[in-house]
Amino acid sequence: MKLNLKRPLAFFDLEATGTNIGIDRIVEISIIKLNPDGSEEVKTWRVNPEMQIPLETSLVHGIYDEDIKDEPAFNALAEAVAAFIGDSDLAGYNSNKFDIPMLMEEFLRAGVLFDLQNRHFVDVQNIFHQMEQRTLKAAYQFYCKKDIINAHSAEADTRATMEVLLAQIEKYENTEFEDKKGNRSKPIVNDIEALHKFTNLNSPVDFAGRMVYNDKGEELFNFGKHKGKRVEDVFNMEPSYYSWMMNGDFPLYTKRKLEEIYSRWNAKRVAERQSKPVQPKPVEVQAKPEEVKTAETAEKPSAPKSVENHPKKEFHKPDNRNNQQNRPFKKDEPAKPVNEDMLKMLADKFKKGL
Repeated sequence: MKLNLKRPLAFFDLEATGTNIGIDRIVEISIIKLNPDGSEEVKTWRVNPEMQIPLETSLVHGIYDEDIKDEPAFNALAEAVAAFIGDSDLAGYNSNKFDIPMLMEEFLRAGVLFDLQNRHFVDVQNIFHQMEQRTLKAAYQFYCKKDIINAHSAEADTRATMEVLLAQIEKYENTEFEDKKGNRSKPIVNDIEALHKFTNLNSPVDFAGRMVYNDKGEELFNFGKHKGKRVEDVFNMEPSYYSWMMNGDFPLYTKRKLEEIYSRWNAKRVAERQSKPVQPKPVEVQAKPEEVKTAETAEKPSAPKSVENHPKKEFHKPDNRNNQQNRPFKKDEPAKPVNEDMLKMLADKFKKGL
């Protein structure tokens, strides 16, 4: 079938580092431009997002950091991408909610004008969802070929849900399914554990989907600036993030699960600290009494001595007449006995003084 086109229609798809329009970046863009004459042009670019691709995202689209490390950044490709699209209308799968907003963010960062005015946008997913509605009523009609009587009453809806599950098991029990990683299996079986695994596609930790499990059973944040990061890793580098969430407007069950993870992480930290060997303190050698006394004497200034117990040293007054030098008495110098020469010298001094 040939589409009736008045101008080109550009089908395009993006692969990115994640799904946050404001934070994540494009790693691949592919465009099939269908022209009014039925011809088509195809262009595909790999893009260096200038940020790390989370492993969980790489496992989905198969593009890893090493695959795009030598590719140009989007700002180097933006003009070529805009020129290739030209005045085409745009089409994609979930393109109105993701691909078009993401592409516009990249154009704006690169400073390249890309006008969305007067273009038409065809989102193929919206056609699917509206024509094949995902309501209980539609499911009951599709699988059970019946209409719900007293729809939206609790008991009628509950019974319809039960009958739909039984019909699904019967319809899909031997049907092969391929997941996003290319793994093939027959997941719809008459076994509750198997159905649990299949119906919890995102492996939520808290049902609100703020945290999810990865393939190793580790909890990851599934929103905000830490999306795709292990919860415990975030606690290591930004412990205050826990307080922010516990004080924020998050569901109580989300906070409960977050508290469990935080308690486990904190217990690990305490165990790691306790497991580290304690460095022995240096052994103090007992000093001998005389060494202690010597050390104390060297460190502390001597206290002033008492005048009574330790009289000040006395000095001779200078005798200018005999031109004698002033010198102190020596304590340990023994006194000399008085002899005749000394008495004669004293007598001569007294005579001269008269």
